[in-house]
Amino acid sequence: MQSKCFSRIARVSAAMFAGFVLAGCSVFSGDDGRNDAAPLKEYKAGLSAQIGWKAAIGGGAGIGFAPAVVRDVVYAASGDGSVARYDLSSGAVGWQIKLDQKLTAGVGSDGTTTAVVAADGTVIALDESGQVKWRSKASSEVVVPPVVGFGVVAVRSGDYRIQAFNAETGERIWSVQRPGPSLTLRAPARMALIEGMVLSGIPGGKLMAVNALTGDVQWEGVVAVPKGSTDLERVNDVVGSPAIVGPLLCAVAHQGRIICFDIAAGGRPVWSKPFSSNVGMTVDNRHAYAPNTQDVISAFNLQDGTVAWKQDALRYRRVTSPAAIGSAVAVGDFEGFVHFMAPDDGRMLARLSVGGGAIRAPLLATTQGVLVQTGDGNLIMIVLN
Repeated sequence: MQSKCFSRIARVSAAMFAGFVLAGCSVFSGDDGRNDAAPLKEYKAGLSAQIGWKAAIGGGAGIGFAPAVVRDVVYAASGDGSVARYDLSSGAVGWQIKLDQKLTAGVGSDGTTTAVVAADGTVIALDESGQVKWRSKASSEVVVPPVVGFGVVAVRSGDYRIQAFNAETGERIWSVQRPGPSLTLRAPARMALIEGMVLSGIPGGKLMAVNALTGDVQWEGVVAVPKGSTDLERVNDVVGSPAIVGPLLCAVAHQGRIICFDIAAGGRPVWSKPFSSNVGMTVDNRHAYAPNTQDVISAFNLQDGTVAWKQDALRYRRVTSPAAIGSAVAVGDFEGFVHFMAPDDGRMLARLSVGGGAIRAPLLATTQGVLVQTGDGNLIMIVLN
């Protein structure tokens, strides 16, 4: 079974692993039905979820794509080379272009420079009007959306390097590399750029903070420690995006734990709980929310990590990384449904079909509602009442 779902590599993430944990190999869909997706049940709606606007991006989606919001503007990209800018409140197109290369990752933007990455590792930067500013080559394939800000475009490549390029010229200004395991998880991962620091998980279960201007590593924290006797048992990458709320920096790993560090106290661990996720987590001012590998969603109290609630109504529905938007916590699933849960007790509040097949991109909480990039290349704003 492992030979069907994995390929050993020296430096690049195992591409077939996504099919194992995200698309579902037979080891997860046993004939006895125990791992079948939970059927959707009726419940009393606690809020109304409606489509506010919808825009077509282009064809092709995957784990390397997620929309980016900068103030009142949305940037998005798709695998066929399409990149576009939309108004956050209305979905009106600001500009839209079609690049001459297929893309594997996008999009990152600071509102002035917008970056995507082509299948051959070429980082492509666009200006405020959507015209190409420069093209520069990363050291290998990139399937993590870039981050842009503080004058740099930063990417994480498959050879365990975090690299930064000058946002105006495309010159590579620094590169940080860490040794990696022989087998890694190919799952949704994202970086964050906060207060001049590039925050990124790296294969092997570590979280790193790098000075965006200099490339100096400011801090490294252990999210998970490899365990087991085989490479398969020891896979424990950080998944999703690091999340910051107040002094806490939180992250979750596959086959590891969910953990929050106190960045005001030098990055010391505040709490951690054994946990395994395929997609990542989010936070609000009370809880950290994460689905486990069976798609049971848990809420952890930020103060001490105690479990506030669990919701198993979406078991094995291959949910996305969640979004927390005040009155609800939202996830997408493999059939194109978006589900909303109450942040205080996890009860189901609403669901809405956005179509387009499996939702792979993380949902994004915005001032206007929840932003969804669908499997068929549409961008949809869901508003709640």
